[in-house]
Amino acid sequence: MSLNATPRSNRLHVGVFGRRNSGKSSLINAITGHDTAIVSEHAGTTTDPVYKSMEIHPIGPCLLIDTAGFDDDGEIGSLRVERTREAADKTDIALVVFSQDEVAKDIAKTSDITQASDMELEKKWIDEFKEKNIPVIAVLNKSDLKGNTSAACDHIDRSTGIRPIVVSAREKTGIEQVFSELIRSLPEDFDSLSITGGIVEDGDTVMLVMPQDIQAPKGRLILPQVQTLRELLDRKCLVLCVGADKLDEAIKALATPPAVIITDSQYFRSVYEKKPKQCKLTSFSVLFAGYKGNVEYFAQSAAAIDMLREDSRVLIAEACTHAPLSEDIGRVKIPALLRKRIGQKLHIDIVSGTDFPEDLTSYDLVIHCGACMFNRKYVLSRVERACEQKVPMTNYGVAIAYLSGILDKINLS
Repeated sequence: MSLNATPRSNRLHVGVFGRRNSGKSSLINAITGHDTAIVSEHAGTTTDPVYKSMEIHPIGPCLLIDTAGFDDDGEIGSLRVERTREAADKTDIALVVFSQDEVAKDIAKTSDITQASDMELEKKWIDEFKEKNIPVIAVLNKSDLKGNTSAACDHIDRSTGIRPIVVSAREKTGIEQVFSELIRSLPEDFDSLSITGGIVEDGDTVMLVMPQDIQAPKGRLILPQVQTLRELLDRKCLVLCVGADKLDEAIKALATPPAVIITDSQYFRSVYEKKPKQCKLTSFSVLFAGYKGNVEYFAQSAAAIDMLREDSRVLIAEACTHAPLSEDIGRVKIPALLRKRIGQKLHIDIVSGTDFPEDLTSYDLVIHCGACMFNRKYVLSRVERACEQKVPMTNYGVAIAYLSGILDKINLS
């Protein structure tokens, strides 16, 4: 990965939702200007979510998510809807698509006051998005078909509380209005968060302790290191990168100590013991706890470690999927630290990727990785789930700092 590349996890995530055959895939193709998604007259063509990266001026890099219809049914259909819900957890802005012909049928149906509107399903999803503070843009697609688009817009407005944008994906009309509405609907904190936050000042000398152990990919740096390094360069910082075994030499080589030392969390204790007193200390994982999630909640939850007993249950969740290694921090090192503190019989489950339980109540603590592969919205949806179920949730770096007895001595933000 090049230093100036924008990881998919950092892009604005725009989810496209709607019933089967409402024209979601056609809309994405019209927005991107490419045949990104498969289009078919047969309902249910889209199964798993399809992700397409593109630039939208002046937003910048975006990720469009084409989802399966939320009205899919049957055993396989319910699995597709579940994947659609997972995509919703990653969504920063939701486009909810209505089909002109289907809305016309609903208008005709509800002319009989005894008949309920079919728009209830869309309203339910829209309400769920609003509850999660996800901006919603309604789109009336297939306006090229015969029908009264004004009446259709009125019907959608009455049924869902949102006035739709009129679009024809086939004729590519109304797309510029979609772009304009996306810009207007940007979340307030979009592009305002930084990895290093208030810990680093522009122009600071910053030392990065980056051990190249078995977990480091050959010939490359891991993503949090790359992203942090790029941000520091953008902030005109003087950056010195060293391995853990060269820390003493690196500090002696500097005329004045670095303002900040950012280390791999596994070396928290040893770096803390060697650093000059005036140096701020944090880790890549702790920085990402604030960048992707809620570092204050993670720090508060770390105290739950002291409440664990041998019959307790801990869930370790990592964003990326890879073959376990002998020095793996989530699968080997953190479990070893916990069992050394609590006891060897401590029950620890490990999940990766999107395999995160809906029900967390059987766990006494969740420990999440830095989540460099996820966008902030997705991580916060997991934090919210843990909070709602009153399950403490912390982060790899925060947990290691707590277990090392230095959580109150490092910089969280």
